[in-house]
Amino acid sequence: MSSSTVSIVQTARTLGLMTAKRAAGFVTRLLPIPQPSLLVGPDSSLRLAEAIGDFGHRKILFVTDAVVTKLGLARPMIEALEARGSKVAVFDQVLPDAPIPVIEEGIARFEAEHCDAIVAFGGGSVMDAAKVIGLAAANGRHPRDLVGYFRGPRGPAPLYAVPTTAGTGSEVTVAAVISDPEQHRKYVVADTRIVPRMAALDPKLMVGLPPEITAATGMDALTHAVEAFIGLWGTPTTDRLALSATSMVFEYLPRAYDRGDDLEAREKMALAATYAGMAFTRANVGYVHAIAHQLGGLYHTPHGLANAIVLPHVLRALLPQAAPKLAVLAERVGRAGRKTKLEDRALAFIKAVEAMNERLGIPRTLAALRAEDIPALARAAAHEADFNYPVPRVLSLEEIEAVLRALLPDAAPTARAGTRTRRRSAQTPGTYSALP
Repeated sequence: MSSSTVSIVQTARTLGLMTAKRAAGFVTRLLPIPQPSLLVGPDSSLRLAEAIGDFGHRKILFVTDAVVTKLGLARPMIEALEARGSKVAVFDQVLPDAPIPVIEEGIARFEAEHCDAIVAFGGGSVMDAAKVIGLAAANGRHPRDLVGYFRGPRGPAPLYAVPTTAGTGSEVTVAAVISDPEQHRKYVVADTRIVPRMAALDPKLMVGLPPEITAATGMDALTHAVEAFIGLWGTPTTDRLALSATSMVFEYLPRAYDRGDDLEAREKMALAATYAGMAFTRANVGYVHAIAHQLGGLYHTPHGLANAIVLPHVLRALLPQAAPKLAVLAERVGRAGRKTKLEDRALAFIKAVEAMNERLGIPRTLAALRAEDIPALARAAAHEADFNYPVPRVLSLEEIEAVLRALLPDAAPTARAGTRTRRRSAQTPGTYSALP
């Protein structure tokens, strides 16, 4: 195929996809999306337990993970539920990325215990697993059969969420990301009925998070806010939420990273993650997530870490189309004034993201990434973005491959002598720990 023919095909693909994405945006603006009642502040998880007790559930499946159980974080809420007369069955087997076999175990436990409600207590993987457990149990379907949009006729049992990290925003979103270990892939289940009924943002549950987890989850929240803001489906409401979340991350994430027991910083970061979740659950995300999902599926790179590494590279690739909104973000976080040239303001925001990564010890590159995997990763990322995300511009396969090549370990510039840096290449799977 000649270069001119390839160019024509690419142009037609781009025009067709962008037209379809804009049309879909009109539909999403009309879609009713429920929002959970939020309880915010120290010990809000205990107040949520009291509220749940008033609803008279027969038995609650308490979904969490082994780390939370080992640390005893959930014990006060479980005791508060039981004190209010609620019977509780604990399922603490959730692993990072919410693997389908673990979700199957959760479904079996939900059914065997005859539960009629679910509490998700943990990070994003826990909340996502709980969502799919409830939806699959209600519809008698395998989790794989729920991948996509509105794949089950019945809604799940009531779900309540208590996030223990400030990043995913899953406590307010219509989506759940699950993984297939056999296929090394991640999938999205989306349904407005899997939004939790109530959620508690309890900063006391987050004070023990290690700095690297605080950093990765915080940058996950920033990515949600930025992609929601620069995409095609934003509304005045999602824009306000995204801008607020972005400014809060820039102000409070370094504080939470430096001092984990800073309750104000922890609470503000929990709110930032929730605001970003509210923004992207309607405005959606983009290429950062499309690429990060592939890295997570193949190499098990923690999602927030992958988003943080990829974010500045994608923003540079989208700069011509996203510059006006990136300029607004730069103004909002105090990195540029309105008198500065538009492109300079946009670049200032990208540089601010890079500086934040540097400040938090986020690596520039991914040690697990192999050059021979890049074409397949790019194709999978393009497919995900083409059919799901309202990106500002459709990137070609070559452009996505270029983003990925920039993440190769040998792509990182040598640090200048005497420069204080904590950056490193993200390690191979299993060496960069993350709470589910």
